[in-house]
Amino acid sequence: MSQKTQTTIDPEDVANFVKIAEQWWDPKGKFAPLHKFNPVRLKYIREQLFEHFKLEQSARPYEGLRILDIGCGGGLLTEPISRLGAEIIGADAAEKNIKIASAHAIDQGLEIDYRATTSEDLAEAGETFDVILNMEVIEHVADVPLFLSSCVKMLKPGGVMFVATLNRNVKSYLMAIIGVEYVLGWLPKGTHDWHKFIIPAELKLMVEDLGLNLKQETGVRYNPLSDKFSLADDMSINYIQLYSK
Repeated sequence: MSQKTQTTIDPEDVANFVKIAEQWWDPKGKFAPLHKFNPVRLKYIREQLFEHFKLEQSARPYEGLRILDIGCGGGLLTEPISRLGAEIIGADAAEKNIKIASAHAIDQGLEIDYRATTSEDLAEAGETFDVILNMEVIEHVADVPLFLSSCVKMLKPGGVMFVATLNRNVKSYLMAIIGVEYVLGWLPKGTHDWHKFIIPAELKLMVEDLGLNLKQETGVRYNPLSDKFSLADDMSINYIQLYSK
């Protein structure tokens, strides 16, 4: 793929999220899957950061870390990570998402640097981070190589980048699109484009070609009986990869 568009913004995708932006903090709304998934994401991030940076247990263990939550949406990840002491920037291409995230943070008494911007603009401005959270966003960007290269450019030596996304196969099409959008109605129809899902091996090749090393990877499984997500060996639908520089 080439960087023809020179922007990571997919206007149609952004518009889809803007339509339901008011529901970001409603655990029973259109973002209910992310609310259910969030504890698993936060636990995984915490475990990997503690191991990589040799952090110590405290009320604010992320103090001293500069973190980027790219594609932060309403701030579901940004807020709890801010509470753990990190200096965090929450960035999203949709200005409405940023307004909602900012208002919620103020309501919670949190000072978070939220910006309506893109990865390429942040990289162009010379921003650098110890940690980049690239969670459930890469399948929504218009130019994946530009997005990844921008993120890698911003990662400090010794830093890590988390990438969570969806695999591309028949199972993911049936479960993540037909099941989630059409049968369960968890997300609006058209939220995901199966052709933009990325096979783990493809993602690994792209990121390693940019100079990072795959440090760890895990699948994510949903149990309809318990209505909970958990980490799993099965990477056929959702998966998370951790890269280091």
